[in-house]
Amino acid sequence: MQQLKKVSLMLISMVFVAFSASINIKAAIGLPAWDAIAQTLSHISTIKVGTIGMILNISCVFGQIILLKKEFPLRQLLQIPVSVLIGTLINYFYYTLFDSLILPNYGVTLLIFLTGTLLAAIAVSMVMAVNIVTFPLEAFCMALALKTGYRFAVLRQSVDILAVILTFTFAFTLSVPFTAREGTIIGMLIFAPLLGLFIKKLRPLVDNI
Repeated sequence: MQQLKKVSLMLISMVFVAFSASINIKAAIGLPAWDAIAQTLSHISTIKVGTIGMILNISCVFGQIILLKKEFPLRQLLQIPVSVLIGTLINYFYYTLFDSLILPNYGVTLLIFLTGTLLAAIAVSMVMAVNIVTFPLEAFCMALALKTGYRFAVLRQSVDILAVILTFTFAFTLSVPFTAREGTIIGMLIFAPLLGLFIKKLRPLVDNI
């Protein structure tokens, strides 16, 4: 029963991860680096952004399998259905639920973005507190750190830097919209502190389920 409750919490949190990501895409004032490159590739390919995210995340799972081989924890194969779930939900929220949503001015847009960032921090914190499955990109960076000896934080930050560089390169060379903007910087400044705060609050609650 305890494990069922944790799985339910994880699934609900995944819904909010997708919901918050969709809100921030709709706000269109900049996304976290990984999401920004996904939206940029969506603009280039005309494939839906949730589907691009799904492809990128599943690629990270296969990257882990290649790096870890027999050391790859079979439980982490759950990252594949989780990636499909989040990508499908983002497509639904962004292209269907929020399709006709019009944000009247920058103030409202900024408020929507901050709300999305807050929801994302809570949802991601809950997933981390439940600790059933790791997000694919983070898990790939952890596997890479294990095999190369580089620190996880350095590798994870390097991925973000590379994603931002690619985002700007594509925007300048292919004339697609900029997806890394002021919201990207705001997210970099407030998301990690919010994550640390909520994990501390939620982990004891999850442990007592």
